[in-house]
Amino acid sequence: MILSSLYILLLGFTNCFFFKISWSASDFSLEGDYLLGGLFPLHEIEKETTLFSAETTECFRHISSKSGYRMLQVMRFAVEEINNSTTLLPNVSLGYEIFDYCSNTKNFNSALRFISKNGSVKPKEKLNNYQPKVIALTGPYGSTRTMTIAPLFTTDLIPLVNYGATSYALSSKLNYPSFVRTVPSNKDMIEMIIHIIRWFGWNWVAFIGSQDDYSSDGLKLFNEYINNTGICLAYQEGLSLNANYSLMLKKIDRLNINVIVVFAVPQYASKIIKAAIANNIQEKVWIASHAWALNQQLPREPGIEKIGTVIGITDRLLSLPGFNEFVYKARATTDVGHDVAEGEVKSKTCNQVCHYCSLLTAEEIINENPSLSFGIYAAIYTIAHALHKVLQCDIIECQKNTMAKPYMLLGEIKKLDFILNGRQVKYDDNYDPSISYKVVLWHTDVNPPQFEMVGTYDKHPEITFTMDNSLLPWHNNGSVPFSNCSVECKVGDSRQTEGFHNCCFTCKKCPTNSYVDFSRDPYTCFPCAEGEWSDEGSTACKTRSVVYPQFTEILSIIVMVSAACLIFLLIAIFCLFAYNYDTPVVKSAGGSMCFLMLTSLILSSISVFFFFGKPTFVFCLLRNAIFEYFFTVCISCLTVRSFQIISVFKMATQFPKVYSLWVKHNGQWLFIAFVSFIHLISCVIWMTVNPVKAIADSWTFKDQIILICEMENTITLTIVMFISWFMGFLCLLFSYMGRDLPKNYNEAKSITFSLILYYLTWIAYFTAYLSVKSKYIVILNAVAQVSSINGILFSYFISKSYIIIFQPQKNTPAYFQTSIQNYTQTISRT
Repeated sequence: MILSSLYILLLGFTNCFFFKISWSASDFSLEGDYLLGGLFPLHEIEKETTLFSAETTECFRHISSKSGYRMLQVMRFAVEEINNSTTLLPNVSLGYEIFDYCSNTKNFNSALRFISKNGSVKPKEKLNNYQPKVIALTGPYGSTRTMTIAPLFTTDLIPLVNYGATSYALSSKLNYPSFVRTVPSNKDMIEMIIHIIRWFGWNWVAFIGSQDDYSSDGLKLFNEYINNTGICLAYQEGLSLNANYSLMLKKIDRLNINVIVVFAVPQYASKIIKAAIANNIQEKVWIASHAWALNQQLPREPGIEKIGTVIGITDRLLSLPGFNEFVYKARATTDVGHDVAEGEVKSKTCNQVCHYCSLLTAEEIINENPSLSFGIYAAIYTIAHALHKVLQCDIIECQKNTMAKPYMLLGEIKKLDFILNGRQVKYDDNYDPSISYKVVLWHTDVNPPQFEMVGTYDKHPEITFTMDNSLLPWHNNGSVPFSNCSVECKVGDSRQTEGFHNCCFTCKKCPTNSYVDFSRDPYTCFPCAEGEWSDEGSTACKTRSVVYPQFTEILSIIVMVSAACLIFLLIAIFCLFAYNYDTPVVKSAGGSMCFLMLTSLILSSISVFFFFGKPTFVFCLLRNAIFEYFFTVCISCLTVRSFQIISVFKMATQFPKVYSLWVKHNGQWLFIAFVSFIHLISCVIWMTVNPVKAIADSWTFKDQIILICEMENTITLTIVMFISWFMGFLCLLFSYMGRDLPKNYNEAKSITFSLILYYLTWIAYFTAYLSVKSKYIVILNAVAQVSSINGILFSYFISKSYIIIFQPQKNTPAYFQTSIQNYTQTISRT
C-alpha cells in the first residue's frame, strides 16, 4: 500500500515536472541566489473527489480566488523589498518559485518540486549534505493542506514558514519540527472568541464549522476551553457543501440561540451567511473567525444588514506601506488582455497558470481581503532575517561563501526578535508568533461596506482585552442582545439545573445561614461557617458577634460593686457580732450560729464574680455551685434557729423530754451538719454526673453567639434546688409558728420577708430564663443571688446590728427578761 501510494505521488510529480516550461517574466518565478517556495490558493476546488488517482489537479480549471492572487503579490512585494534593501541581505538576492495550490491531495507535484535537486528526488541524505531546490517556503493556505504536505519538509528540517494554517496540532514540534507560522493558532483564536462571549455575558451559543482540520480543531478547543466559564455550546455543526443550511438555521432559531460562531473557511462561511439571508434569519450576532473576518464579497450581499451584527477577529496590523504602489507598478507593465492569458497556458507548467490574474485591475487586487497579508509579509522577512544570521551579514555585505542549509535557518528563526512595520516578530518554543488581534465590526449599511475596529487582544507582555461598547450599534434598540438559555438569577439566588446544559436553570433563593458565590459555584448554596450568619438570599456570610457579660460593661460593674459592698458589709457585721458576742442580741440571734450564717453568706457572695468574663468550665462550675451550697447552709441555720426558739417557748413545756434530748445532743448542729452533708453530696453528683458546661449558643440569635453555661440534665439540679427550697419552706413554717413570741425573739417577720424575697427573685429569674435567651439572663442570675443574700442580710442581721450600735439600752439582759415576763403573763391570761 505504501509503495503504491509513493508510486502515485511520484507519477503525479513526473506528469508535471518533465513538461517544457519557460521561467522568464512570470508572477510565478524569479531567479536569485537563494530560492524560496510559495504555495497560494489562486483557485479553489468546490468539492474534493474521494477517488485517489495519479492525475495532478489542474487548478486553473476550478473557481478563481482573487484573494489568493493578492497573497501571491504580497510575497512578490516582500521579496522585491528585501532585494532592494541595503542592510538586510546587502549582496544577496532572493528568488522564488510559486505554485497555485488548490487541492488537499492532488498538488504533490508542487511540494515534490521544492524538495527536488537537479530534477530528481533522492533518498534522504544527511542534513549536512542535503540541499533541496528551495531553502525555505511559505504556505499553503489552510490547515488540512498544510498537514498533508508538511511531513515532506519537516522531516528534513526545511523551514515551512506558514501564513494561513492555524490548527493547534501543528504546534507539536514532535510531529512538525520545522513548521513555523506567522499567524496565531486556533488556540489563541478560540481564547479570543471566548473573551468576546464572556465580555457581553452570553452563555448560549452555536458553533458552526466545516469538515476540515481547521474547524474540527477549533471545535475541539472551544469545547475544552469553555469548561468552567459558564458558557454552553447549545448547538454545533460541521458544514459540508451539501449540508441542509436551512434546516440548521431553523434549529438554531428554535433553540433561541442569538450568538453564532462561524469558525470556517470562506467558502463555507459564505454559504451559511447567504442561507441566513435567504431564510430571513434576523437579529443574530455572528462572530467571524480570522479566515473570513475581512471577506470582501459577503458584506455586499443584498439583505445582509438584516441578519444582525457581524463582528470578526483579524490581525492587528494589516497595512503594508508601499504595497499599493507595487501593485500599480506591476499592473502597468502587464498587457491586460485575453490573448496574453491564453498565451500563459502555453508558457507555464501545471499549476503555474492563472487565466484571470492578468485581467485583474490594481484596485481589485488592493481591495481584496487583507487578512493574511501581514502573515505572508512576515513569513518572507522571517526567512530573510534567518538567512541574514546564517550568512553572517553586516550592513555592507554577506558572506556568500558561507554554507547555508535549510536546517541552519530553522535554528536561527527560533532566536529572531525584530520589529516589522512597528510590529514585533518573535516566536515561542513551538514557533508560534506573538498574539495581536483586533475585533472588527461590519458596517454593511454603507457603500462600500466598512470594517471598524472595536476591540483589541494582546498576549504579550501580558493578556489585555478591550472592547469599546459605544461603537457597537446593536440591532436590539442599542442594547446588548440576549443569548442565554435562562434569565440570570437575582442576587442571592442559586441556580437549579434543568436539562442537560448547566446554562438552563431555575432560580432558588438560598435559605438563612447559607449563601451563593457565583465566582465559586452559582449552583450551590454554601452553608455559613459556625461563627457566621446570613439572611435568606445572601451572597456572603457575616461574622457573628460573640456575646457574654464582660467585666467592663456598666451592668457588670454595678453588680460586682454591689457584691463587693455586700461582702464588705457582711465582714463588718461578722466583726461587730464577734465584738459583742456575749450580748443578748447576738445570743438571741443564734450566738455562734450567726458566724456560720455570715460566713456562708460571704462565700455565697463570692460566686457572683464568676458570672462575668468569658465562660469557662471552672467559671460555670463555681458560679452556681458555691451559691447553692453555702446559701442552703445559711437557710438551714435559719430553719434551726426558728425551730429552736419555738422549742424554748413552746416545746419545752409540752415536750420536755424531747427538748432535753435536743439540747443534750446539740440537735441544731446535728441537723445543720446532716442537711449540709446531704446537700454537699447532691452538689457533687450534680457537678460530676451532669456538670454545667460552657457552650456557644448559635441558634437563638442569627447574628450572635451567646457564650452560656448550660446544664446537660436538669434532674440533678432539681434535687439540689429542692433541698434549698424545702429548707426555706420549713423555715417559713417555723417562723409562722413563732409569730406570737416575745418581740426580742420574734424573727417571723424578718425571716418571712427574706425568704419571700428569695422565692420571688428566683421565680422571676427562672421565668425569664425559660422565655428569653440573652446575655442579660446571666446578669439576672447574679442579681438573683445578690438579692437573696441581701434579703437575709438586711432583714435579719442589719436590724440587730442597728440595736447593737444605736440602741444599746435594748441590748441588756434586763430588757430581754422584761420581754419574757410580759410574754409569760400574756400566755397565762389566755
